[in-house]
Amino acid sequence: MLRISSAVLAAALIGLPQSAFAAELNGSALGFAWALPFAGILLSIALFPLLAPHFWEHHQGKIAALWSLLVLAPMAALLGPTTALHALAHTALLEYVPFILLLLALFTVAGGVLVRGNIHGSPGTNTMLLAIGTVLASFIGTTGASMVMIRPVLRANDDRKHNVHVFVFFIFLVSNIGGSLTPLGDPPLFLGFLRGVEFFWTTTHLFPETLFASVLLLALFFAIDTVVYRKEGHIKPDPTPDNPVRVTGGINFLLIFIIIAAILMSATTDLGRITVLGSEIQLANALRDVIMIAVTIISLKLTPAASRAENGFSWGPINEVAKLFAGIFVTIIPVLAMLQAGTEGAFAPLVALVTNPDGSANNAAYFWLTGGLSSFLDNAPTYLVFFELAGGDPKVLMTTGAMTLAAVSAGAVFMGANSYIGNAPNFMVYAIARQGGVKMPSFFGYLLWSGAILIPTFVLITLLFFRA
Repeated sequence: MLRISSAVLAAALIGLPQSAFAAELNGSALGFAWALPFAGILLSIALFPLLAPHFWEHHQGKIAALWSLLVLAPMAALLGPTTALHALAHTALLEYVPFILLLLALFTVAGGVLVRGNIHGSPGTNTMLLAIGTVLASFIGTTGASMVMIRPVLRANDDRKHNVHVFVFFIFLVSNIGGSLTPLGDPPLFLGFLRGVEFFWTTTHLFPETLFASVLLLALFFAIDTVVYRKEGHIKPDPTPDNPVRVTGGINFLLIFIIIAAILMSATTDLGRITVLGSEIQLANALRDVIMIAVTIISLKLTPAASRAENGFSWGPINEVAKLFAGIFVTIIPVLAMLQAGTEGAFAPLVALVTNPDGSANNAAYFWLTGGLSSFLDNAPTYLVFFELAGGDPKVLMTTGAMTLAAVSAGAVFMGANSYIGNAPNFMVYAIARQGGVKMPSFFGYLLWSGAILIPTFVLITLLFFRA
């Protein structure tokens, strides 16, 4: 896939009818070749870490840049440099920059919260820890909650002979499902917020599904852990004896409230607007982004460096996310235009899959297709794809299309747990747990866990919430 040259792709695009190229991208006239770079970067993210991890680690930024150029270069050549520049500015200023700044702020703040001490990982204690992490995920993000909770859970279970299931369920709940109630929880939901979905819409409309999935999985975990705990017999010597649990970095909890307040301010306050490179920027949104930067700096200044070091904090994960999402946001530009064309665009067969014979939305299909792709590709761009496929109008989707938007949101967030590569925190938890001596299942071994536990759970969710 990476061997496709810009010249070959440009030739394929030039062969399309020239009516496809106007001042704005006409999605109904764009050929499928425009979607190849987007598919390419998603497949690169999914496959390179498994097939060529060392190459990926050193060249992921270059790969993302290559796929981006395969969109921007033909766009500039065929539509003109101005159109390409305006499309890039629109994506960068209105979506990418706010998205990355929120992740940066949450990542930095969560990295400043340190949980010291140790408690014994009995079934009741483990269930309580997973429940706390599940709740935290909607406030500091699935990545933040995973990083805050993973080491306390490791210490609590480092004397257990059989503890793999603890970290599998940790990924299910803390790294994924728990982040479904606010735009802070998971990147797809913040992208929805940037598109106009109200901040508390997911809180009210995904609460029943999230509560059902969380309670069911926590109950199942408690049952499994109880059986395993009773069969273990003699527990090996505890390398980290029980100590009182202490939480440091309290200033970061205040900063989380500032982040929430800034997001709510941007959604409810009109401070005027300016136009930059053809894109209208609301000053309230610009102020929100400045606050995110300020929160990041304050957290770094007020949190002791030793606490971050003890937390295993590094800039590597957010640096990787920034580079990859830059490529994703660029390559998805023509894809979104094609999806907006609906039945008149290249994705008409996909529209048919999620549409009932009477023309209404097939919400079960939205849930499973969004979730299926989110299981192996990044769930944030997958959410955007199906958000646009459902019409892309937040006012309609929050009202008459509420069940469809709930299906897309739940599919993107919940089913990111189906594989290690479905959501960024999954692989981070996998790596940290392995370093801590846990014999984590292989990629396909994890699929057996998720297939046996999550798929039946999602079938029940479909039957209870998304049949209509």
